[in-house]
Amino acid sequence: MFDFHHLCEFSRLNCTAICAFLIPANLLATLQTIILVGLNRSWMQLASAITIAITLAVVMIWHVLTWFMIGVVMLPTYILLTLGSVCLVINFWTIVNRKSMRQLLTEVRLLAADSLGWVK
Repeated sequence: MFDFHHLCEFSRLNCTAICAFLIPANLLATLQTIILVGLNRSWMQLASAITIAITLAVVMIWHVLTWFMIGVVMLPTYILLTLGSVCLVINFWTIVNRKSMRQLLTEVRLLAADSLGWVK
């Protein structure tokens, strides 16, 4: 039978390994979503990247919540909760309105090119 307590305990006992995997995985998966939007890839390519990124973000948030359940409230828990939440929001933003994200990425690219003196 599924025992939630043991799963939470596993999460806390293996925190270093879990965070060592989840932090770069969240950042890379969300970056991949942003890059695919910037390259205007098809929805099928984007959907698989978003699914992976959302799954990783939810696991990160759940992992942090297991620490909150036992009363561990420290700066790293808030930082990791913020990281997971930001990754989750970016991926949901892509699902809801990827056109506005693409427009923002285009404006940022043009602003960067202009400030560096590159040809547009």
